[in-house]
Amino acid sequence: MNGPDPETKMQFLFALRSRGVTDSRVLEAMEQVDRGPFVRGIFTERAYEDTPLPIACGQTISQPSVVGLMTQALQVSPRDTVLEVGTGSGYQAAILAKLARRVYTIDRHARLVREARMIFDTLQLPNVTSLVGDGSFGLPDQAPFDRIIVTAAAEDPPGPLLAQLKPGGIMVVPVGQSDAVQTLIRVRKSEDGLDYDELRPVRFVPLLEGLGKEA
Repeated sequence: MNGPDPETKMQFLFALRSRGVTDSRVLEAMEQVDRGPFVRGIFTERAYEDTPLPIACGQTISQPSVVGLMTQALQVSPRDTVLEVGTGSGYQAAILAKLARRVYTIDRHARLVREARMIFDTLQLPNVTSLVGDGSFGLPDQAPFDRIIVTAAAEDPPGPLLAQLKPGGIMVVPVGQSDAVQTLIRVRKSEDGLDYDELRPVRFVPLLEGLGKEA
């Protein structure tokens, strides 16, 4: 797969930095993972713009700077096992795969999981496991996780996911009652309980229970 030309890549990384993505490991991962293959159809020529774009099943691929800021907030170490709820295009999981020991990603839409798996295979990312399922319940069989990232908005941080987070773990999740007003939250779990930080306003599709209908 041919990546972007050097100037496009430089502009892409500059846009990330100018919007607050400053962690060198995150920037390096985002430089290594070409966003192009994750964007299909008429939107392929816009793959390197800092904008969300439509993908199959009525979902979106988040804008790169939001992916970068969420990844940065997660503070992933090379030893971590990460759960991603909401595979979508697979772009976020591919970036996490460059930073973590193992990534589990789950989505309610079988088509999205199938398409993401093909890209993970092409990019040779053996440490990503992608599954079809109801992400609002997490992945109890593989819990607990060092890090959890949710790429759909819930009214509150989901209880089953908080239960699957290790003490010392971090979860990043958009929280909001409507599509109009959502806040990106970082939850840190300690022996004493949970600490919440509000990071920034965001807009994500809602976190829905159940499996998606096959498109």
